[in-house]
Amino acid sequence: MLIGYMRPYQDDPDCESQKIKLSEAECDLIVEEEHSSAKRRTKLNEMMGRLQPGDQVVVARLFAWADSSRHLVELLDMLSQRGGFLHSLAEGIDTCRQEGYPFDKIVHYLVEFQSDVISEKTRKGLYEAKQKGSLPGRPRKPDENVRRAILMYQSKKYSLAEIKEQTGISKSTLYRYLENEST
Repeated sequence: MLIGYMRPYQDDPDCESQKIKLSEAECDLIVEEEHSSAKRRTKLNEMMGRLQPGDQVVVARLFAWADSSRHLVELLDMLSQRGGFLHSLAEGIDTCRQEGYPFDKIVHYLVEFQSDVISEKTRKGLYEAKQKGSLPGRPRKPDENVRRAILMYQSKKYSLAEIKEQTGISKSTLYRYLENEST
């Protein structure tokens, strides 16, 4: 069965362009999401839950089906588990055809690559910041407030809430400094 899926997006808010393309693809059923929200894709979830082996999901653009590369991987995995296929008209992707390298594998590798690139750039940025003398992470509290908080704590005259209110030092930060002081 050819199942067309569409949802509103910026360039096609009323789904008219998608309806035309999915009609031309001769879909047996067209599922239309009523909104563009990535969080509430109820029609997509229902459609994916009802797929039968051999069913083919047809979309005008890949973007109409998935919200991110990770979401695309999840949907492709679900489609594969159910024995279904994807046909994205704009991109010319058709997972029914098995010549060449399978599209779902390519997407998996692209997501891993994207994650690796982000990790490497983060590590490089942290290294360069350290070389310049910059410390990554949350800025340290001013020493005078820390000392004052420790003295207040050690006097046993103040509650932790009062210490935080007067110094801005949280309970966990105070305990971390107390622990470092004792070692």
